[in-house]
Amino acid sequence: METTTKARGLSEKKKTALSAYLFISPFFILFAIFGLFPMVFSFYLSFFRWDGLSPMTYIGVRNFELIFTDPVFFSSILNTFIIGLMGTLPQIFIGILLAFALNSTLIRYRNTFRTFVFLPYITSIVAVAIIFGVVFNNQPFGFANYILSTFDIGPIRWNAEYWPVKFAIATMVFWRWVGYNTIIFLAGMQSIPKELYEAAKIDGATVGQQIRLITLPMLKPIVMFVVFTATIGSFQLFTEPLIFLGRGLREEGITMVAYLWRDAFVYNSFGTASAAAIVLFFIIIAITAINLLITNRLGRSKKIG
Repeated sequence: METTTKARGLSEKKKTALSAYLFISPFFILFAIFGLFPMVFSFYLSFFRWDGLSPMTYIGVRNFELIFTDPVFFSSILNTFIIGLMGTLPQIFIGILLAFALNSTLIRYRNTFRTFVFLPYITSIVAVAIIFGVVFNNQPFGFANYILSTFDIGPIRWNAEYWPVKFAIATMVFWRWVGYNTIIFLAGMQSIPKELYEAAKIDGATVGQQIRLITLPMLKPIVMFVVFTATIGSFQLFTEPLIFLGRGLREEGITMVAYLWRDAFVYNSFGTASAAAIVLFFIIIAITAINLLITNRLGRSKKIG
């Protein structure tokens, strides 16, 4: 009788576990099909020559030799770092200031302003790139060139010169993501006790001192999270340079993802594209490890302090 009861109990546990696995299985199935399999196949494909139609030919590490001897590939790495820094660092500083303003009781209609700040994030990225393509038009009647003409500065070829290309793309990235990061910072600020700010005001602390001595130290984990996600996102930059530069993807503004996309879908060289994807994968892993190391050290120093 006891054996029958145990068997039934075990059967019920198995049924409960099976039902739980069935509920979460769609995620793992979709991830295996659209996430894991493409990654594994990309590693496999990097050792072959393949144009997408003809049979694959094993060539060993030849694809890696080709991309590492291509100066455009190194330009894409450098462009990715530069555009990432130009687009990410201002997001953090401006995002903190905007979040502080939206968290302040001195501003009326704060919910309305919060909605407006977040709107760029939900706007179509293609539409954003097209609009900024008009803003940074090479012609004198382009909006940016028209503004510069009021300061007696001649028209700039925004999509053809080294630094203007990077500035234009970084501006797109900043405009689209600064609202998203502002909302994250705002959520972090709302968790800071208001008594700290009230005590600081009583002691005569200015707004700058409140941000430096209260907001930033309390927001340290949020800042680390934003830096972490923004860094990874900057290495996946693709749509902005593609729309702004066109399928030609000039060397001055091509990013790593745009480089591997061009190899795959313009030059039909899926082997070199996969090799570039693997290099990008290891770069992201290295940057992530550095971010985690810095975050852990900051956390330890905070505990020690």
